Amino acid sequence: MVTVISLWLPILVSAVAVFLVSWILHMLLKYHSNDFKKVPNEDAVQEALRKFNIPQGEYMLPRCDNMKQMKEPAFLDKLNKGPVMLMTVMPNGQFNMGKTLGLWFVYCLVVSVFAAYITGRALPAGSPSMAALRFAGCVAFVGYTLALWQNWIWYKRSTSTVIKQTFDGLVYGLVTGLIIGYMWPAA
Repeated sequence: MVTVISLWLPILVSAVAVFLVSWILHMLLKYHSNDFKKVPNEDAVQEALRKFNIPQGEYMLPRCDNMKQMKEPAFLDKLNKGPVMLMTVMPNGQFNMGKTLGLWFVYCLVVSVFAAYITGRALPAGSPSMAALRFAGCVAFVGYTLALWQNWIWYKRSTSTVIKQTFDGLVYGLVTGLIIGYMWPAA
């Protein structure tokens, strides 16, 4: 068994590496630039919604209060007339990229900690680096991707967006696995 504390350096290095790789994938390759579609007549839609002063949060439109209501003609009529949507309302003003990047780095650290912990519980010191790469890479891949598919299943997230994000997670998992595997302690 290898302790998480003894793997602090590979955890930190892998989190930094994933953070940098994610910057490359999002800022240089730009294949995520069409993940979100623009609403037709954006200015009019924004103006129409502004008067409601909707607080920050997650919303569903239309939304029923219980399962029984889902079968009522009035609710079914709302569904059929549309629009049917899920909506995230964010705070007004400029996007706080510093805070978001900080939280993303913490998330990368957490995924790396779990990857190292599970690998350390499964393999002793001195195990082949390929074995450590497989364990850590798989755990990191799961940490970066599996929950994305829930949004595709339940919330109709775009298939292409989820596939692109899954590809990102595969890259992040490989980077994490390579670093933890390369830095795996000798016996």
